[in-house]
Amino acid sequence: MTNIFKLSVIFLVFVSAACTGKKSESDAVNQEDNRPIVKTMQVISKPVNQTGEYTGTIEAKIKNNIAPQAPIRIARIFVEIGDRVRKGQRVVQMDAANLTQLELQLNNHKTEFNRIDELYKVGGISKSEWDAAKTTLDISASTYKNMLENTYLLSPISGVISARNYDRGDLYNGSVPVLTVEQINPAKLFINLSESHFSQVKLNDVIDVRLDVYPDELFVGRISLIYPTIDPTTRTFTVEVEIPNQESKVRPGMYARAILNYGTDNRVVVPDLAVIKQVGSGDRYVYVYKDGRVYYNKVQLGQRLGSEYELISGVNNNDLVVVAGQSKLQDGIEVQITQ
Repeated sequence: MTNIFKLSVIFLVFVSAACTGKKSESDAVNQEDNRPIVKTMQVISKPVNQTGEYTGTIEAKIKNNIAPQAPIRIARIFVEIGDRVRKGQRVVQMDAANLTQLELQLNNHKTEFNRIDELYKVGGISKSEWDAAKTTLDISASTYKNMLENTYLLSPISGVISARNYDRGDLYNGSVPVLTVEQINPAKLFINLSESHFSQVKLNDVIDVRLDVYPDELFVGRISLIYPTIDPTTRTFTVEVEIPNQESKVRPGMYARAILNYGTDNRVVVPDLAVIKQVGSGDRYVYVYKDGRVYYNKVQLGQRLGSEYELISGVNNNDLVVVAGQSKLQDGIEVQITQ
């Protein structure tokens, strides 16, 4: 009876061991099957045009305010908003009463000076008396000229009238100009570039400009001015872009987008499906596959190129990146690859 009991115990141990071995093998299979399934793609570096898009507001090349030096009543305004004017064209006439009075004084001083000048020539008066008369005449002529310029106001540039703040008969009070004239051919645009591009832009570089009001039309400008200093707060510098405007389609106040081309660089390009945005931050990541595992690499994005992104850093040429199945992944986890 004892031998039978011993045999039973031995049998149970073998059965238990066999069952235990089968369970361990099954667990190993299940553990292997639980690896996340991912799809990967090999990425390569290729030449990518290095462009930057910058926004700004169109401005007039030159903007002048037209007004007299002192308060005076407006006699006539010869132009309306939108009128084109030539340089030197008379656009406003102020009250001429003071001008008429100064003209009479100037004529009297001219007559008096001519009389003194004749006397001086024959020795009838001294040089000091002649000098005094000449000074009086010069002052009178200068005063008259100044009043003339402030009575008949001329446009200092060729352009278009963009503001008219008074009407005939109003008293100019000095708060705002009578008229504003703007030269819009060419127009100009100011954009701010990162200091990293300071050595890459040159005067007369060509720049493509697009306006929201003309979405299908491309305007070509050139760099006409590069500001020599960097803003220490924003780490940017200002560039002025001049835009030819013979047809006057480009108007001050329009929203513009300037596209600069800085040449080409070799960059790794990845599908947009590979790029993951970290929740709660602006960081971007890509899972890179290596030796059966995936690694969570922080990347710096460049330009979006259709359905791809240019990467400035974070992924190397010929790396395998995950393009599907990222939802269950963690850094360093083992994965299965599917085609």
